[in-house]
Amino acid sequence: MKFHRSIFVGCALAFAAIVPAQAGINVLTCEPEWQALTQELGGDKVNVSSATNALQDPHRVEARPGLIARTRNADLLVCTGLDLEAGWLPLLVQQSGNAKIARGQPGFFEAGTFVPRLDIPSRLDRAEGDVHAYGNPHVHLNPHNIALISAQLAKRLATIDPSNAAFYAARQNDFSARWATAMRKWEAQAAPLRGMSVVEHHRNMEYLLSWLGMRQVGTLEPKPGVEPSAAQLGQLLAQLKTQPAKMVLRAAYQDERASQWLSQRAGIPAVVIPYTVGADAQSRDLFALFDTTVQRLTGAVK
Repeated sequence: MKFHRSIFVGCALAFAAIVPAQAGINVLTCEPEWQALTQELGGDKVNVSSATNALQDPHRVEARPGLIARTRNADLLVCTGLDLEAGWLPLLVQQSGNAKIARGQPGFFEAGTFVPRLDIPSRLDRAEGDVHAYGNPHVHLNPHNIALISAQLAKRLATIDPSNAAFYAARQNDFSARWATAMRKWEAQAAPLRGMSVVEHHRNMEYLLSWLGMRQVGTLEPKPGVEPSAAQLGQLLAQLKTQPAKMVLRAAYQDERASQWLSQRAGIPAVVIPYTVGADAQSRDLFALFDTTVQRLTGAVK
């Protein structure tokens, strides 16, 4: 009997060694910035992945079978909202059949609802391009918004996983302290940018410009989501003679040709903003994202 029992115990231990322990709750984010923030707050209590990568336009995503499977298994869905994902997220959630992450459920977290919004339209007209009814959705490029959202996300993680509530609260406190220190550093470094005029490709830098006190004097897109023609770029170039800009900005996921065209003819630098975590080797996490962004902006005017 002792011999058989030792065999049983040995087999059980061997089985435990090859089968990994449950690593925590499953979180699917719509964009890489929220994956990075969830990892900061969740540590080893979460399994987190993003539906998009840093070189994808978050407005346009295809619901492939692998993404549907991840959505089906998610305990928490973390997205920007404000209609940024309106073209693909509702269908993805519907195809997953996962009621836990439906809008209105604790498993659905819409980051954009927790921050002050810019560019809320006074009227809606599809002729004006891809106008977002609830305001500009690119909220993560102001780090003060990240601070507001992190506090709410930590609470939501605790709601989904109450047994680890104290863990999430401690992680949030630690992140908040480090983030506040980093914001003071970035704002000091970026002080020379205040009042500076820029052109941007798409209106996805508004929160960044507002935070740093910079001004947008034009966009490469004639309307949101509409790529510029040669004639429209020519008009913008002529406008810059009376409203000069110091640089032209684009996100890493956007085509470089229009910004390079304007840069060469207007004699201003074309600056690539990582836009989100993972766009390049320098932007590996949220802190590095803003380090890189501030360095590129200040470096362009030296």
